[in-house]
Amino acid sequence: MPDPGSPVPSDPASLGYERITYERDVERAVATVTVNRPEVLNALDLPTLKELSHAFEQASWDDTVAVVVVTGAGDRAFCTGADLDEQSLMGATSGQYWRWMGAFIEMHDRLRHIGKPTVARINGVAVGGGNELQMACDLSIIVDDAYIRHVGPEHGSVPAGGATQWLPIMVGDRRAREIIMLCEPIAPEQALDWGLVTRVVPRAELDAAVADMTAKLARKLPEAMRYTKTHLNWWRDLVWSQTIEHARDWLAVHSVADETKEAVSAFHDKRKPRFRELRRLEAGEGRTCPSCGATGLPAAHRYCGVCAVELPDPWTLE
Repeated sequence: MPDPGSPVPSDPASLGYERITYERDVERAVATVTVNRPEVLNALDLPTLKELSHAFEQASWDDTVAVVVVTGAGDRAFCTGADLDEQSLMGATSGQYWRWMGAFIEMHDRLRHIGKPTVARINGVAVGGGNELQMACDLSIIVDDAYIRHVGPEHGSVPAGGATQWLPIMVGDRRAREIIMLCEPIAPEQALDWGLVTRVVPRAELDAAVADMTAKLARKLPEAMRYTKTHLNWWRDLVWSQTIEHARDWLAVHSVADETKEAVSAFHDKRKPRFRELRRLEAGEGRTCPSCGATGLPAAHRYCGVCAVELPDPWTLE
């Protein structure tokens, strides 16, 4: 990858990305950034986030680029958010997730402050951080056989990387709560009606619709467009700046919690998390010391607070 400190955009052929692709059409003045991990539904791991940040910086610096398109490889997924395979290995310390979240924030900031109009080409499902990625773009076009969904409250997280901040602005408070709390798929037409996307098109018409929209955007004055974005971003930037750092810290601390470990394990086992047992453990029920018989021990305790013997795995107490 080229020197990240250089203010001069590089030839796209020299960028050497491994998890994304960066294409530039000089004639159309369009750069296309593609998350190229179709085997994992274009999920975001740490190297992908770093490459996206660099690509958005390249597009921002490149005066031959008037519009930036963000999309995913293949036809199944636009992006499905955090790579849970990677995150299952990050539960040893909260610092691991804290670093990942820092890269996620940097990627979002680079995209939101890119200084040019951005279009999300939603070629498949947009889940969790994938919806936050498309919300960070100015406009979006989704195929009519995809859906948008948030699953954080079911998978051990909180969608505080854009969804909790921006959904109330985009779709209204009650609809935002429905999307985030119920974790149900939002069909394209419903997303359009709610203002979550800009256009819905048949899959065969996606590229033509994106080309039409980018052509219209490219016929705008670059400095005027840049300052227009600055004003349009004001509400998003305000709520983002007031929430994202404490969201980063809370999510990092929560990454080592019992419920996060259970939720990630359930995802890998292709089952539902054991919600009843989680609530029982949170209430302190069922944690009984096998040595001294003490009861009501907190779920997170590894050792008995009375006799100090190591407690058994709480999941064996079902």
